[in-house]
Amino acid sequence: MNSIRYNLKQAFLQVVRNRAMSLASVFSIMAMLLILGVSFVTVVNIGVAMEKAKEGYDTVLIHLEDDTAEWQVENIIDTLRSMQEVQEATFLPKDDALEQWKTEWGNYGYLLDSLPKNPLPDGVVVKLSDLVGADKVVRRATNFNGVLEVKYYRDTVEKLMKVTNFIQMAALVIMGFLIIISVVVVSNTIKLTVFARAEEINIMKYIGATNWFIRGPFLVEGVIIGLISASLSVGVISLVYYKVIELVQSDITNMFKFRLVPMEFMSYNLIWIFIALGVSIGACGSIISMRRFLDT
Repeated sequence: MNSIRYNLKQAFLQVVRNRAMSLASVFSIMAMLLILGVSFVTVVNIGVAMEKAKEGYDTVLIHLEDDTAEWQVENIIDTLRSMQEVQEATFLPKDDALEQWKTEWGNYGYLLDSLPKNPLPDGVVVKLSDLVGADKVVRRATNFNGVLEVKYYRDTVEKLMKVTNFIQMAALVIMGFLIIISVVVVSNTIKLTVFARAEEINIMKYIGATNWFIRGPFLVEGVIIGLISASLSVGVISLVYYKVIELVQSDITNMFKFRLVPMEFMSYNLIWIFIALGVSIGACGSIISMRRFLDT
């Protein structure tokens, strides 16, 4: 307990004594965490949007010829349902397809009422259990008798998946780069404190103090700087995200048919991520700076 009190007391004193550099470290880590927070919020919401978008492309639509017999339709459906890549296969009559078309047209759906006859064919809607197996389902569907054409927006799905993967990789690269910069800044801040107390450290080593006893206050100082930075960053990101949801949620829902990730979920995860990163960055910066001044 005495050792803990000593480390905490010395750490707070060092933060106050070197407040200019401590503030520089806090703002540096904050800048990193804020950019990281924006990246995290963006990636999570884009991921949700992409999953929502892919829901419209996880189906294969099989158009049937007009003279396809009922037993042929049942054979197609039963065969497809037996495939592990297929979640469900259902018959879609042409009249139901036209009604869906009208619904999709919204206020302009009434224009379809003027059609002399229904131009759409009967079909089979195949719900995929996994997008990876879509090609296999499409190949099987094209071999059935009575099939007019098979529609599947493969290119669109592949583009969506590529965009999602690229955004995730870019966010990871940015995060790694910013973490390295923050560790260097904290390390330099602690180094200044070590220089200022070089004589005291030498005396402590001379009388037999262990390296970890000397290192303790500096390690705690790095952790304190990291915690302060993490707390401030979470507050800023949460406030900004709350305002963004307040301003654009309704427009995004109307235009893209999905809702932004709730602020409560985002804030909860950011708190733990930022605390872990802030403490780790502060501690790593402290350890790196001390290795040059203490025998390890």
